[in-house]
Amino acid sequence: MTAKEEKEKKKEKEEKKIYVNKKGLRLDGRTIDQLREIKIMAGVLPRANGSAYIEWGQNKILASVHGPREAIPKHTANPYKAIVRFDYRMATFSVPERKSPKPGRRDIEISKVCGEALEKAIFLEQYPNTAIDIWVEVLDSNAGSRVASLTAASVALTDAGIPMRDLISSVAVGRIDGTIVLDLNKDEEDAPDAVDMPLGILPNTKEIVLLQMDGLMKKEEFDKAFELGIQGCMQVYQKQIEALKKKYSLEENIVKGEQNE
Repeated sequence: MTAKEEKEKKKEKEEKKIYVNKKGLRLDGRTIDQLREIKIMAGVLPRANGSAYIEWGQNKILASVHGPREAIPKHTANPYKAIVRFDYRMATFSVPERKSPKPGRRDIEISKVCGEALEKAIFLEQYPNTAIDIWVEVLDSNAGSRVASLTAASVALTDAGIPMRDLISSVAVGRIDGTIVLDLNKDEEDAPDAVDMPLGILPNTKEIVLLQMDGLMKKEEFDKAFELGIQGCMQVYQKQIEALKKKYSLEENIVKGEQNE
């Protein structure tokens, strides 16, 4: 190896991004099993039957639920159960490069998988010939908007009073630079060997309602990622419960205050 090649190799090594350092910390300072900060609020849109707002790291997302109501057009109605229409949209300003307002392939795919996941949680058979419309608007996006949207939609459905088997708690887990980590951000998603695996479960039974993967993992890596994902989902579940308790304990206090006047 010539001196020039050796110098270039050394420079390349120095410029290589270290995604997880020797102390087990990631680029944003989190540990490998740490979620980004999550804030959930229920009942934020008065005109909706149910709604929720979620901030998950840089992601900012609104979810709105309308229904159950008559399914229009009528040929879409199912005489045995309600249909779920999930509409995922990213605002034009939600990403660095302006996004077309038209739904793209990714919007359509996420709408489909999230709608199918929620069908597993809702007692659809109680509302034949009706539709439950769920609109999700991503105001700001930085990786993980799919799982954040599903998490917010689940809270919005509960806020709407729609009977459900359980909430859906969702999180992404994956591999960066050979290390399994929880809740990848955008820098980590763009790592050369990154694998992203969105996971959604019904927390009380651990039934899986969403599982996707955009790369390949060894079996031992998958097992480790799956276990870490379940732990992450349970943390998200606690955030959802706290948001719902906060909203309804506030309403209860207001009612008691009015009765005492």
